[in-house]
Amino acid sequence: MEDLYPTRGATEVPTPRRDPVVWGPLDAELESYERDGFLAVEDLLTDQEVAVYRAELDRLVADPDVRADGRSIVEPKSQAVRSVFEVHRISDVFAKLARDERVAGMARRILGSEVYIHQSRINVKPGFGASGFYWHSDFETWHAEDGLPRMRTVSVSIALTENRDTNGGLMIMPGSHRTFLGCAGETPEDNYKKSLQMQDAGTPSDEALTRMADAHGIRLFTGRAGSATWFDCNAMHGSGDNITPYARSNVFLVFNSVENEAVEPFAAPIRRPEFIGARDFTPVQ
Repeated sequence: MEDLYPTRGATEVPTPRRDPVVWGPLDAELESYERDGFLAVEDLLTDQEVAVYRAELDRLVADPDVRADGRSIVEPKSQAVRSVFEVHRISDVFAKLARDERVAGMARRILGSEVYIHQSRINVKPGFGASGFYWHSDFETWHAEDGLPRMRTVSVSIALTENRDTNGGLMIMPGSHRTFLGCAGETPEDNYKKSLQMQDAGTPSDEALTRMADAHGIRLFTGRAGSATWFDCNAMHGSGDNITPYARSNVFLVFNSVENEAVEPFAAPIRRPEFIGARDFTPVQ
């Protein structure tokens, strides 16, 4: 299969996007998403729904069996749980959320097809020192290490605590989704074990990030618990450390088109585990 988006070579290489942003019919809402690469939704969940999903997040994080499972990633310093992957499979509560028409239905509108879940996780960012996620394009990793061939993937981050302007919120460079930045450097074997704690391979240079920030600016997302941000797979994004007393916890769902099934990795020696990059392409029903 032709590699439309080369990455992890000797040098950093920008490539103009070769895929649509919105694959279905456009309306005013999706025109905004197409232009910026993201769409903020103020009230996706009610307060009552937030309470249910937050309780389930707390239950999973506190469960010693979940912590001991390979799906759980811990903070390097504090050893606190940072993320739990494949939550739509280990939790009936989050499986229901993934099927919710407000969630899966929007993914179908954007991608113009039936969808399956490429990845799901809860991100736990407790106060007093939880580390952030460095600037990156998700598609760069999903293409290089999971084998997603095209940019036909969308993520939604749903806030289960208030996202403040001070507690390590999501930052996106608007419009950055229109250029793919192929990163320099080979992918180490089992790179995921390190990258899920602190990303190294697949990160842009300071010079490239400066050019992109100068060209596009940076948008910081805040909102009440129950708000959500949809964003394109190639949007350059990241988040800072949380040194406030206020936790920032989110559930994160990645939908891929059933017409964009993963193949072999384009720039990695082996596939990542299926709890990170799914190989079950069954449509969400």
